[in-house]
Amino acid sequence: MLALERRNLILEKLQTEKRVVVSELSQLYDVSEETIRRDLDKLEKEGLATKSYGGAVINENVSIDLPFNIRKNQNVAGKQKMADIVASLVQDGDHIFLDASTTAVFIAKALKEKERLTVITNSMEILIELSDVSGWNIISTGGVMKEGYLAFLGSRTEEAIRSYYVDKVIFSCKALDQEWGIMESQEAFGTTKKAMLTSGRRKILVVDSTKFDQTAFSVAGKLRDLDMVVTDKKPSEKWLACFTDAGIECRYPRIQP
Repeated sequence: MLALERRNLILEKLQTEKRVVVSELSQLYDVSEETIRRDLDKLEKEGLATKSYGGAVINENVSIDLPFNIRKNQNVAGKQKMADIVASLVQDGDHIFLDASTTAVFIAKALKEKERLTVITNSMEILIELSDVSGWNIISTGGVMKEGYLAFLGSRTEEAIRSYYVDKVIFSCKALDQEWGIMESQEAFGTTKKAMLTSGRRKILVVDSTKFDQTAFSVAGKLRDLDMVVTDKKPSEKWLACFTDAGIECRYPRIQP
């Protein structure tokens, strides 16, 4: 097993159990405890974990970006519910943007029953996901591949995005704040989504409930830029009033767990 693969497995375990123990990991992956400690050192330096006596705990800081393959396994049920709602909003023949979020991958899967869609995306994962779909027009933005994110970013990506005008811009974000608006942890993701927001008729933010009342480093847009928010749970009355005041439609599963 490669060290990177083992660290990702440790991260997945941290995500589900919140803490790990060196001795248990050593037995689980059949490596020395010293090797596991080096893995935990690496995760701590990357800001993903905090070492504790005999092990480590997950870093819950919202500003930390977990690897794509870890994030796509988080809140799977919620992402599927949001994807089903979004799929009901997309019509055959629509032209849409999908961003490079893990949520957008679920949306791409949910759209596969549609016909004659044109999908423009900066996500390598979505390009692969839709590679077996016939009758669609799949367009890659190109750009510089961001290591660990399966995303194309940069000036060429933004230039490509601005050369189109679509029916629906469908994207997610790192954090959502009533004052600051739509936020990303890295500037490159923020500027990419800014470009998307100027290049579509209807702007749909798909964001799970954990992102509400959070902030991050880069402002991607304001709430007034949105036409709709799709989320996995009914928002608080404060947020529902905020959406109403801003003229934003809010969709969420009506049958709550």
